[in-house]
Amino acid sequence: MKGNKMKLYIKQEVFTWADRFYVYDAGENVLFSAEGEIFSWGKKLHVYDARGGETAYIEQQLLTFLPRYNIYIHGGSVAQIKREFTFFSPLYTVEGPGWRVEGDFLAHDYQITCNGRVVAVMHKEWLTWGDCYEIDVFSDRDVVMALCVMLAIDCIMAQAI
Repeated sequence: MKGNKMKLYIKQEVFTWADRFYVYDAGENVLFSAEGEIFSWGKKLHVYDARGGETAYIEQQLLTFLPRYNIYIHGGSVAQIKREFTFFSPLYTVEGPGWRVEGDFLAHDYQITCNGRVVAVMHKEWLTWGDCYEIDVFSDRDVVMALCVMLAIDCIMAQAI
């Protein structure tokens, strides 16, 4: 059964010690928020639903040649996103659901696919105060995972600068 398509808007809050993001729907209702830990080894983000309950947790795996992040949803390990070694354009795999993330990462335009099916399309808005993203997720059952993948890639790209 295929779920409904959702469009999400993600805005990063500026002037905070820790990473902080808010996720909105088209009606500007807050659906999720994400907050990083200030004093930790590696990046760690907690994703909360609109009522403040923890929905997901993203944790950088340390001491790896290329970046890797573990994704936990509702307390269980569900995926690991890792950057693959390539010479020309970045490629990420999401082990667990079997997703691939490809596109123009310098322009922050990329898509998530699974067995030839597009799961989500992500685009970074430029000339905004703080990072702003727009995500089209083609099934509502993939929303939390797609959001976690986008946040992990944002962390990876921020560390590369």
